Amino acid sequence: MYPADFKYTKDHEWVKTDGGDATVGITDYAQAQLGDVVFVELPAVGRAIKQGEVFGTIESVKAVSELYAPLSGEVTAVNDALTNAPESVNKDPHGAAWIIKVRPSNPGELGSLLDATAYASLVS
Repeated sequence: MYPADFKYTKDHEWVKTDGGDATVGITDYAQAQLGDVVFVELPAVGRAIKQGEVFGTIESVKAVSELYAPLSGEVTAVNDALTNAPESVNKDPHGAAWIIKVRPSNPGELGSLLDATAYASLVS
């Protein structure tokens, strides 16, 4: 259910690294808890973020939730498709509905994140 090559936060964000920029989104568990997503607030490209700090919000019909940075670094891209189709977070949270891309400033922070097995245990 949770991709094995991703890392996870206890706040339900995921991170996928491919040697360069890291892709960040929310987990399937998080989207299911939120319900129908109606809005995603995205940060500006170029913004510096620190691990654990709020970088945006996600709004559903039930609640507004903060998005927390799983890694420190610079935002290099945002998923503009979410502006017009925020509901895609409910359909493909681990794929097309990624939220931001970050150039990590401290790749060692990945070691503090959960692997898929640990995250699955956290939410089960």
